[in-house]
Amino acid sequence: MKKKWIALVLIGAMAASLAAGCGKKSTGTNSADGSAPAENKTAQGASGADGAVYYLNFKPEQDEQWKALAASYTEQTGVPVTVVTAASGEYETTLMSEMNKSNAPTLFQVNGPVGLQNWKDYCYDLSGTDIYSHLTGDFYALQDGEAVDAIAYTIESYGIIVNKTLLGQAGYSVEDIQSFEDLKRIAEDIQSRKDELGFAAFTSAGMDGSSDWRFKTHLANLPIYFEYQQDGIESTEAIKGTYLDNYRAIFDLYVNNSTCDGSALASKTGDDSRNEFLAGEAVFYQNGSWEYANLTEDGTFTDDDLAMIPIYIGVGDEANQGLCTGTENYWCVNSTADEKDIQATIDFIDWCVTSDEGTKAMAADMGFVIPFDTAQEPENLFVKQDAAYTESGKTPVAWNFTTMPSEEWKNVLGNALTAYAADQTDANWDAVVSAFVENWAAEYALTNNQ
Repeated sequence: MKKKWIALVLIGAMAASLAAGCGKKSTGTNSADGSAPAENKTAQGASGADGAVYYLNFKPEQDEQWKALAASYTEQTGVPVTVVTAASGEYETTLMSEMNKSNAPTLFQVNGPVGLQNWKDYCYDLSGTDIYSHLTGDFYALQDGEAVDAIAYTIESYGIIVNKTLLGQAGYSVEDIQSFEDLKRIAEDIQSRKDELGFAAFTSAGMDGSSDWRFKTHLANLPIYFEYQQDGIESTEAIKGTYLDNYRAIFDLYVNNSTCDGSALASKTGDDSRNEFLAGEAVFYQNGSWEYANLTEDGTFTDDDLAMIPIYIGVGDEANQGLCTGTENYWCVNSTADEKDIQATIDFIDWCVTSDEGTKAMAADMGFVIPFDTAQEPENLFVKQDAAYTESGKTPVAWNFTTMPSEEWKNVLGNALTAYAADQTDANWDAVVSAFVENWAAEYALTNNQ
């Protein structure tokens, strides 16, 4: 049964996994200031390696869990493991800053082939490591020929999280929502009765840096995915914007049926959106499987209260559409670190994905589906629902946003969306289209030195 469960979840992510390469570079020791480790301390690791680990974590929602797991590893092995978590939306900037310091991260991450290009000279070849041998497929590694430059460590899903209790109070069930038209009809009805019901349809579509990634990246994935599907491609140097009218329709639905006016979204944060959902102020909340612990840890919600449904935008076979499933979380070991720190880092991540304590923490505490043959089944409801969608024959939506040409492309799109949310004119939407299409070609050319 466990193998069946792993297979069902991992099938959904295969389409989103692409291969890319990165060069090799060695020599140098690293140090970081401020919140980063001040110096390397000699310790005896699990495989006899002296060294220390500095992990620059991408995921703020798992900050406490990673620090707890690191502390446990240090207690057991004596190897210092420091976890520093970048602020939401600031990972690339933080990584660039930390890599310029003398005690740089020994473990960092990239979001896929495009993100890897900036760090191609900092990747240690993981092809001969134990952790690589436990991967369930090479499609979870970013490779350069025989060299393995990065390894995925979690497969995730996102969609629209539903408060089933509030939806029921409004007279509907999850089963009533099978398409964009269903979602639109129900959301607009709930919003029209918000004073009577005491809640809105959607949480705020915040465009602050802690929240805008949900729309300039995750929501933007939908028109990219369907364009790629129609054209039979996996990436492009010039997006056409075939389904941007659909992108506008779903974004309009969020903004116009929300807990706040569109003009307030520029300052609305990710915490605002989550807290609105926790407080029962809205039925729908676009986010991912990583939010499960935040919604259930204090008992506010149980599994009976929640569901995750696909993000429908009125394209494709909606009756057979699943959740958006994939990964943008690839571990890279810093090849410029001292050899003893490189080995200590490899030992640590191997322990995380093979030991009972590590795999339990990643499954139960962090809610991760890890793409390794040692994985434990997570308790995360949204992960289980993703597997159920796949088992029933629904097709997961691949994470094609990993092919977005640059962070700057996302930022320009985010700025245009923020302006449009505040004033939903055709002219402002034209600026969104320009940011999406014209800027894609421009950023692709810059990124690829064309």
